[in-house]
Amino acid sequence: MTEANRKAALVTGGAQGIGKGIATAFLDAGWAVVLADLDAEAGEETAAELAPRGAVAFVRCDVGREEDACAAVAATAARYGRIDALVNDAGIAGAPRTPVTALALDDWERMLRTNLTGAFLMTKHAAAHLRTARGAIVNIASTRALQSEPHTEAYSASKGGLVALTHALAVSLGPEVRVNCVSPGWIDTTGWKKRSRRKPEALRPEDHAQHPAGRVGTPRDIAAMVLFLVSDASGFITGQNFVVDGGMTRKMVYVA
Repeated sequence: MTEANRKAALVTGGAQGIGKGIATAFLDAGWAVVLADLDAEAGEETAAELAPRGAVAFVRCDVGREEDACAAVAATAARYGRIDALVNDAGIAGAPRTPVTALALDDWERMLRTNLTGAFLMTKHAAAHLRTARGAIVNIASTRALQSEPHTEAYSASKGGLVALTHALAVSLGPEVRVNCVSPGWIDTTGWKKRSRRKPEALRPEDHAQHPAGRVGTPRDIAAMVLFLVSDASGFITGQNFVVDGGMTRKMVYVA
């Protein structure tokens, strides 16, 4: 594929975890990729690691700051001449579980600014490029948008908002731009973090067994759905949320 017709994807949170898996899949499919991430150490490390697979670049970006979002979009368009896909994966995960009565307003706002406002800002500035390319947006939410554990109000609200933002954008940006959402369940990202944060996998047989699919998910599982949603094969799909969780949200659970 020549540089002139190579499609380009902008993946936020692309330096580690699910985002890294998505970026890897795009490169393996022949796309050019920009990794937008707040962690410069991880971003530079991942860009160097993935460089043998294809055209990849890193730009440091705090998606919750409008000037950063604008700059990341501009850098992608300048480098590759187009933006065909935007994947909004950047987010705060694994935050401390704080009872709502003790949850600080700053912590609530920080979670929403990154997980939800960040997707809005990236879309705002990428929309014109995506319209020109007749491209696609994929937002990465969570099964926590649909079900909860105690003391996860900020995270659940941010991901629920992302699902709603998805169908709103699909109506507003269509038909030129399709917008869909993927809600991952338990995804093991142990081997997809920067080297300084990698730990041995600690999954137990019972962790896999509780999934109807028979195993915990991997970033590759999410990447496969994302690639489908930006492809021509999904041309009649927009405004939807796809749960990729090994069947866990369909499993009845009773306390014995």
